[in-house]
Amino acid sequence: MLASLFVVLPVFGLIGLGYLARGTRLLRESTGEGLSDFVFVLAVPCLLFRTLAKADIPPTQPWGYWIAYFSGLAVVWVLAMLIAGRCFARKGPELVVSGFAAAQSNTVFVGVPMILKAYGDAGAVPLGLLLAVHLPVTMTVATLLAEGRSASIAMLLRRLFAHPIIIGILLGSAVRPFQAQVPQPFWTLIDLLAGAAVPCALISLGIAMRRYGLESGLALPAVLSALKLGLHPLLVYGLAVHVFAMPAHWSGVAVLFAACPCGINAYLFAERYRQGVADASSAITLSTLLSLFTTAAWLTFLGVG
Repeated sequence: MLASLFVVLPVFGLIGLGYLARGTRLLRESTGEGLSDFVFVLAVPCLLFRTLAKADIPPTQPWGYWIAYFSGLAVVWVLAMLIAGRCFARKGPELVVSGFAAAQSNTVFVGVPMILKAYGDAGAVPLGLLLAVHLPVTMTVATLLAEGRSASIAMLLRRLFAHPIIIGILLGSAVRPFQAQVPQPFWTLIDLLAGAAVPCALISLGIAMRRYGLESGLALPAVLSALKLGLHPLLVYGLAVHVFAMPAHWSGVAVLFAACPCGINAYLFAERYRQGVADASSAITLSTLLSLFTTAAWLTFLGVG
């Protein structure tokens, strides 16, 4: 339990720093919006670009591994949108934010240190595979859902190809075959921008928490947290262990990846569309707090705690 606390403590530290800085008026409200714009338009696209350009993806894909993880993700995403729409009257991009929050994992601050501590070097390959495709897949799906509801095909294509996230994904995929020939100063620049993504996003989230508080109440964030921390890893466990044949450390990595709290990118996405921000910020904070107990339980259940 103490180890789990140390893993998520930096998350709360940066969120709390943003909250405190806004509460003491060291930072303005507009600072949070500016930070989220910077992260969404520059830092996260650079992170995706670097991830896809340098990811070590094997030629033969572990389809059972992919299906186990992303089937669970899809079920949770759809359920979150259905519940948010029918029980909480959310609509449009707000629905997408609810689905995104329930399905997308906090990998950088929680997933990576927890999984590497649990499985060591043996978990590096399955973890790297998920890191390479997780955010590109979820960001692309969220963008398609948000942009595609009221747009024609031509308008949708224009919006997608002008979208910072999609641009980062496409450029990273294009550079991948010859990334070794790209000059090192260019990668240094990309690393600096990508490295700013998580801390700036968390401080921005803290500012938003000060602004919105629990404006959306606890009910919807609690539902999203339950789907993310409970149902998602349970579905992945069932598929990875009982349906598809894979080594125990592969299935364990997939389950722990799914068991991570709601990812910060749901908040960034909400800020971008100026809808569902209170839902996302509350779900991220609540699920991160609850993950102190749920991740410890999953680690124990998998026999690596």
